[in-house]
Amino acid sequence: MSKPVVLFVCVHNAGRSQMAAGWLRHLAGDTVEVRSAGSEPRDQINPTAVEAMREVGIDITGNTPQLLEYDTAKTSDVIVTMGCGDACPVFPGKRYEDWELTDPAGQPIEVVRQVRDDIRSRIEKLVGELQIA
Repeated sequence: MSKPVVLFVCVHNAGRSQMAAGWLRHLAGDTVEVRSAGSEPRDQINPTAVEAMREVGIDITGNTPQLLEYDTAKTSDVIVTMGCGDACPVFPGKRYEDWELTDPAGQPIEVVRQVRDDIRSRIEKLVGELQIA
């Protein structure tokens, strides 16, 4: 069986989706292929998100926001959207989850930490559901 492909999508691919991808890589290792993208990607990751993840020992500084491509979504097994609404493509037979999360853009580190921890609990649940460990 091939490993599941999980795609995290938010508008700018600079905060929530990057933190989620970082958590999934950290918690699931190489048992899953992790992707992230945005419908309107920024030119860099939110530095506050980078700092919040660094506090828990996860380095996302090497990541770059990516534009959501049709094929990226089409070839993913699980697509987790985070507030991108209608910009996210829908493909029959895919598993979709929409996570209502506060956008960390422009927020103080205290708020970004709450988002980070909320994402972690959702990722832990997802890992259990994927039955990959």
